[in-house]
Amino acid sequence: MASGKRPEHLAPPEIFYNENEARKYTSNTRMIEIQLKMTERAVELIALPEDTPCMILDLGCGSGLSGETLTEQGHIWVGVDISKDMLDVAQEREVEGDLLLGDIGQGMSFRPGTFDGAISISALQWLCNADKKSHNPVKRLYTFFSTLYSSLSRGSRAVFQFYPENGEQVELITQQAMKAGFTGGLVIDYPNSTKAKKMFLVLFVGGQQQLPRGLGTVPGERGVPGQVSNTNARQRSKAARGKPLKKSRDWILEKKREKKKARKGDESRFKVHRQKKKRSLLK
Repeated sequence: MASGKRPEHLAPPEIFYNENEARKYTSNTRMIEIQLKMTERAVELIALPEDTPCMILDLGCGSGLSGETLTEQGHIWVGVDISKDMLDVAQEREVEGDLLLGDIGQGMSFRPGTFDGAISISALQWLCNADKKSHNPVKRLYTFFSTLYSSLSRGSRAVFQFYPENGEQVELITQQAMKAGFTGGLVIDYPNSTKAKKMFLVLFVGGQQQLPRGLGTVPGERGVPGQVSNTNARQRSKAARGKPLKKSRDWILEKKREKKKARKGDESRFKVHRQKKKRSLLK
């Protein structure tokens, strides 16, 4: 772009990704190649069981480029995007996934434990912007992460490749993810390379999981920021605020009350853009 500005500074995503931009994005050979590589890396970080078809949620699925990688690997997927024009292009391309039109910042109403994993390519940073007077990035991020947490099966992962504008955005995003119940942290590929460096937020749903090591880092080498774990910091923060630690009796009772409250009168905020399968995904 001639202005040099980030896309999220130019217009809200549903306006920026209009019909012209959606088609240009999908026909750009370089963009397709980058999207393919980042999706393959995201799927690798999810660590799905081998030779087992899984149900994957693609957040900010756009025109379905990342979804095609999921299809090629034998997985079933559901894509969510705020841009109708992007989803129209995906439908024209006859992608295999189910497509939902909606704003993830308003939360998602999928049935608990629906998905075996979630990926997102180049979308998460958009939630850090306040495109309307009613938008509060902190609240929108927490609403998004808390509803995502509920929709994922225990032991699963969510992986976000994103482009944070600064360290404050990274902290904001990770704080809200941990507050919503996730553990995990940042995985940075090729941290010392200007061009090849890629940042992934790898989140875990329950259980003890090892944070993957970033590509281009040396095992055991100090000072190489290939991993940034937020799990212990989250537990210390909870203890300091007097909140129950995860898996404690009080924590379990609190979660049961929250889920019971969430089930009452909860309606889907998403419009089905195109859904082939008969399986009911929404509450």
